[in-house]
Amino acid sequence: MAASPFRSALELMVQYARYHRDRRNIATHFIGIPMIVFAIGILLARAHFNVGGLSLSAAWAVWGLSALWYLSRGNLVLGAATVAVNALLMALAEPFAAGSTASWLGWGVGAFALGWLIQFVGHYYEGKKPAFVDDLVGLLVGPMFVVAEALFSTGWGRSLLAEIERQAGPTHIRDLASPVA
Repeated sequence: MAASPFRSALELMVQYARYHRDRRNIATHFIGIPMIVFAIGILLARAHFNVGGLSLSAAWAVWGLSALWYLSRGNLVLGAATVAVNALLMALAEPFAAGSTASWLGWGVGAFALGWLIQFVGHYYEGKKPAFVDDLVGLLVGPMFVVAEALFSTGWGRSLLAEIERQAGPTHIRDLASPVA
């Protein structure tokens, strides 16, 4: 069930984690989600508009709005890290918008489709539908989840990880031979 997009980082991460406990699914998200963000950057980077004499692409405008959202979820380190990763992906995407229309669409649509294909493979392992099916805010939480998982692997955020696992359960490898939904 969809709820307010203005929940705390902890609440958002717990809800997202409930759909992402299989470690293979989480691993696919490390590839698929950055590809999708990169693809969105490519597709939006071609549209430009002027703001106070400054030319701004739609990609950077969307990045700016999402940055405000990430930074206001109550976990400044996680929000800032997600903003930084997304900025890097936008910067890497921008040159792909400068090519021909066929090249721009090929890279943008191709990276988007491949990113989602990888996501759906991960959800096969999980045995659950993607989180955004029940809550569209999951589309924003995905990049934050991947960044958090990367930070957790460095030892950062142990209390946040412990609380997520307390509420959503530990990660595991689901037995595909005798799946239990």
